[in-house]
Amino acid sequence: MAISISVVLLLVILTVVFMRNGALKFSHAAVCVLLGFYMAGTGLAPTIHHGLTATADIVSGLKP
Repeated sequence: MAISISVVLLLVILTVVFMRNGALKFSHAAVCVLLGFYMAGTGLAPTIHHGLTATADIVSGLKP
């Protein structure tokens, strides 16, 4: 578990640096994908899923 959290933190830091840099290359996108896979294996996965589901429900309920 400690290795998984360390990898997640490293990938979060790298993703933030890449996003702030403004130049998202293929290697940067690969890091973002890896971040998603590692986040899915942590305890935050259900919270993230419920948050995204709630956001999607709110957006789908809006009338233009």
